[in-house]
Amino acid sequence: MKGLRELELKANAIRQDVVKMLVEAKSGHPAGSLGMADVFAALYFKVMRHDPKNPGWAERDRLVLSNGHICPVLYASLAEAGYFPKDRLMSLRKLGSPLQGHPHRSSSMPGIENSSGPLGQGISQAVGMALVGKREATSWRVYALLGDGELNEGQVWEAFLLAAKYKLDNLVAIIDRNNIQIDGTTDDVLPLEPLADKFSSFGWNVIVIDGNNMNAILHGCDLARSCADKPSVIIAKTIPGKGVSFMEKKFGWHGKTPGKDEAALALKELEEERKRLEAGGGDGDEGRHAGRSIGGDTE
Repeated sequence: MKGLRELELKANAIRQDVVKMLVEAKSGHPAGSLGMADVFAALYFKVMRHDPKNPGWAERDRLVLSNGHICPVLYASLAEAGYFPKDRLMSLRKLGSPLQGHPHRSSSMPGIENSSGPLGQGISQAVGMALVGKREATSWRVYALLGDGELNEGQVWEAFLLAAKYKLDNLVAIIDRNNIQIDGTTDDVLPLEPLADKFSSFGWNVIVIDGNNMNAILHGCDLARSCADKPSVIIAKTIPGKGVSFMEKKFGWHGKTPGKDEAALALKELEEERKRLEAGGGDGDEGRHAGRSIGGDTE
């Protein structure tokens, strides 16, 4: 089990690999990938039960990536965890590579739990997995990751209703609430607020956190784990492009990849952040921005 500082360093390493992958591929999605690096570091290095040496372990927790375009952060996390060598990351989006622009369940890369493509389908897959888990009386949990723009899809709300009906407390949905999508801000495209109230009205345990604060992420996952008889949703408020100053909060970087000079600047900033963390900066063990539960069983 890792401390907060080590998890923050893992997130930094994942961000650096994301930048390297994207500049090599010359295509891909940096904003969401960088923004969700803290969540992925927390899940793969603290929260989830999994075994890189035995990817098919029956009792593993499942991570379903619904907004599959941010797969660079998934691939970087899997490589960082030891599922496959890091040098394979440089094959992102290349012809014949198993690391395509959306994860593919039937690829030769271990650790990928679902195929994605059209937005909105991942949560339905996750609900199906959680139903099986309940039926088989297993102890594993399903973590479904969705983008906030993805909530424009009607299918997700049907899945949310079904999860509540069957009291799937082995299911945790994590919403990347970064307020951007391909065409602009979520407020401009299709407003989502009051988002927490909507989930509450659908019968979910709602937890709102700072999705770029490691302590808050871990606390939010603890709140979800302790909730019984209903599914939990963690609304993770993140900064798109987190860690790279010229990308942060700019929807134009949703699907735009950095050039070599931009990548060099991004990596310089991230390397400076790594050194600061190693020297004792960052939130560390004093980062106490805990999540809050809304309308659930825990506070």
